[in-house]
Amino acid sequence: MAIPGNLLSPTTEMVDPNTSGWTAKLNATTSKGAGGRNGDGCLAVKSIAAGEAQARTVTSYTITAGVTYQAFADASGATVPERIGIRWLAITGTEISITWSLTTMAASASWHRISVAGAAPVGAAKAQVVLSMMTPAAPNVISYFENVYLGLPVRTTGNLFGFGTESTEIDATGWVSEVNATISRQVPVAPWSVDWYWAGGHTLAVTATAAGNAAVRSVDRPTVTPGAEYLGHAYLQPPTMASAAWIELRFYDSNGNQVQATRAALAAPGVGFYRQLVSAVAPANAATCGFAAGLDGAAAGQVLRLETVVVRSLPPLVTGTVLPYASGSFEQDTGGWTTTTGPATLARSTPWGAAGITGSYALTVSSATAATSTIRSPLVPVTEGVNWRAQIITKISTGTWTTVTVRVRWYDAGSVSLGTSTGNTYAVPAGSWYLLTSDAVAPASATQAAVEVVGVAGSTAAALWVDAVALWQVLPLTAVEAVPGDGYIRLTLRELPDGYLVSVYRMTSDGARTLVRGTSGLISQQEVTGDAMVLEDHEAPLGVTVFYRIELYSAPGVLASTRSSDPVMLTLDDINLAWIKDPGNPQRNCMVVMQSPPDWQRPIEQASFVVRGRRNKVVLSGRRQGLEGDLAIWTRTDAEREALHLLLDSGNTLLWQAVPGMGVTDMYISVATITEGRIGRLAQEQWRAWTLPSTEQDMPVTTGVNGAAGRTWQDVVAEFATCADVLDVYATSEDLLLDLRMG
Repeated sequence: MAIPGNLLSPTTEMVDPNTSGWTAKLNATTSKGAGGRNGDGCLAVKSIAAGEAQARTVTSYTITAGVTYQAFADASGATVPERIGIRWLAITGTEISITWSLTTMAASASWHRISVAGAAPVGAAKAQVVLSMMTPAAPNVISYFENVYLGLPVRTTGNLFGFGTESTEIDATGWVSEVNATISRQVPVAPWSVDWYWAGGHTLAVTATAAGNAAVRSVDRPTVTPGAEYLGHAYLQPPTMASAAWIELRFYDSNGNQVQATRAALAAPGVGFYRQLVSAVAPANAATCGFAAGLDGAAAGQVLRLETVVVRSLPPLVTGTVLPYASGSFEQDTGGWTTTTGPATLARSTPWGAAGITGSYALTVSSATAATSTIRSPLVPVTEGVNWRAQIITKISTGTWTTVTVRVRWYDAGSVSLGTSTGNTYAVPAGSWYLLTSDAVAPASATQAAVEVVGVAGSTAAALWVDAVALWQVLPLTAVEAVPGDGYIRLTLRELPDGYLVSVYRMTSDGARTLVRGTSGLISQQEVTGDAMVLEDHEAPLGVTVFYRIELYSAPGVLASTRSSDPVMLTLDDINLAWIKDPGNPQRNCMVVMQSPPDWQRPIEQASFVVRGRRNKVVLSGRRQGLEGDLAIWTRTDAEREALHLLLDSGNTLLWQAVPGMGVTDMYISVATITEGRIGRLAQEQWRAWTLPSTEQDMPVTTGVNGAAGRTWQDVVAEFATCADVLDVYATSEDLLLDLRMG
C-alpha cells in the first residue's frame, strides 16, 4: 500500500518483498522480519554491541534546500525506545547534518508511530531516512520498523492552519501558554492505523504548572469569513479519565480582540487519544480565528497532549442543510434543542464514542415515564413555497419507544408559529440506527422553521439517541446542464447513500451506453464518498441527445436502485469549429478551426508469398487497423496557439470532436510529430496552420480526471507566506492547481 507522495519506493516503504532498500549505518545488522501491517514484511534492526543502533535507506533522495520535509515510520520494540531522523547530504554525498525526532517515551512491542520534520539546510541536495534504536545495553537487541515515509509534510487539506500549528513535528513554536501551563513536545507510544498518516510522532504536551485551570492557544490567526461556519478538531489525550479537557474555537476582530469563543469538553472514556470536535459560525465582526485547549481543575504536573489540530470550513452533514452543525451533530452540547412538551430531558451522550453517526456523540433523549415528548431544534431560515426535507438518524439506547415522528414547524418573520407539517411516524425497533425523514412544503409567509421530533416512550427510564439532523430544500436527485462554451455537460447527483457504490453511464437513443469518467477513472461501482456528486462530462458527444443512468449498489455486484437524468444536448454553433480534448486534463481542452476534412488511411500488416507454378500470390493478412491521417486545423490567436501546445505537450491520448454531419465521429487519437505553419508573410499575423498526424486509439479506461483534489486557495495561503514563495515552487498556474512542484 504505497503512501501518497512518498519519495521512497514501495519496496523500501513496506520492506516487501525484501530489505534491498535498507542498510546498516551504525552498530547494527538488518534483516527481514514478519508481522508488518503495510504488507507482512518489516525491517528487523539488531544491535551488534551495546549502544545506539541505526539503519538507513540505501538510496539518497533528491530534495530542495530550504523546503520542509517529513519522515515517519511505524516502530515496534519491546526493549528500547526509538527515534527517526532525516539525514541531509550534499550533492557529493557528504553528510551535512541529521534532523532527529525526540525519542519515544517508552519501549513497546505494539506498532507505534515515530515522526520528524524539518527544513533542508543550505547546501543539501539529497536526503536519507535514518531509523535508530535508543539505546541497547547489549548486543542482539532487536527493533522492527515498517511503513516508512519521506516527502513533503502530510497536512489536512482545507486546514486554515499551517503544518507548524497542525503538527509539532518541527517544533512547538506555533503555541503559547495562556494560563498556568508550560509547553513542550513528547512522543508517547500511541497506536495509529497503518494508513492514518496525519497523526503520530510528536505531540504538544501541556503541563499544568500548579493546581488549577491550565490552557494554551495557537499563535497563528488565519483569516475567516463572517457568517461562514467553521469546524475545529484535535486529538486529545487527557491525564486521567476524569480530567476536564477541552478545546475552544475563537474568533477575533480586525484589532485582535476576541469576539466569540465556543468550547467543547471531552467526555473521555479512558486515557487514549480521542478526536474532539467543535463548530461555530463566525460572527459579523470576525476577521481571524484561533484555537485553544486546556484542562480545568488540573493537578500540578498533569499533562494534556494535543495532536493534529485543524480548523476548516465546515463540510455539511447533508448538502444544503440550513441547520448549524452543532444542532445536527451534538459534538459539543445539545445544540440548542429544547423539550416543548412531555417529560423528556436532553443531554449530550457520554462518554466519547458511546453513540454517534457523524462524530463521537449524539443527543440523548431520556424519558423517566412512558409518555409522549416533543423536542425541537433552534429556528433556521427557510423559503416559502418550496419542498423541504427533515432528517434524523436515531437508535434506542434503553427501554422501548413505541413510535418516533419527524416533522417541521414553520414560523413567520416575527417567530410566530404557523403550525407543523403532517410529519412521518415510524416504529423504531431496538438494536440499529434508523434514518427517518419527512417532506413538507413551506407555507406562505414562512421564513423560519424548526425540526420537531415526537417520541412516544413505551417504558419507564427510556432513552433515545438522535444524531445527523438536517433540514434542506429538496432538489432533483439528478440534474443535467449543458455548458457549450466549455464543451461539457454538468451532471449533479444528490442524496447518494453513504457506503454504497455508484456507476454512471452516458446513454444515447440507440441504447448505447458509455461509462462516464471521474477522478479515479471510469465510474464503475466506485465508492460513494459524499451525499452529493458533481461531474463534468467533457467526453459527451456534440449535437447528440444523451441522458445519464445512475446505478447504486449496496455491495459489489448487488444493484440496489437506479435513476436517470433528463435528456440533454451539447452543441457547437459553428460547424467550422472542433474540440480537441485531453480526457484526464480538461483544463487543457482547445477549440480549433478545421481547415479541411481529413483523408484517412487504414493500414494492415501483410506478408505475400510467391508459389512456384501459380499465378497468384498467397497473402497472409493481419487485422486491418484503425484510422490514420492528418488533422489540418487553424488557431486564430497567440493564446490559442499556446493552449494547443500545452495540450499536445503531454503526448496523452486526446479526443477529437467535430459537429455531426461532417462525415466523422468522435475519435480518440494519438498525435505524432506536429507541424505549425504561418498562413502569410506578415510576422504579426497570429493565425497558424497546423498539421496533426493522428492515429485512432481506444478510449482510455484507467485515466482519471485531474483536479485540485479538495485543495483550495486556503491551503496555498496556509503553506506559503508570500506569492514569491509560491513562484519558487510551481512553474505554472496548472502546476499550482494540480500541486505539481518543481524538483
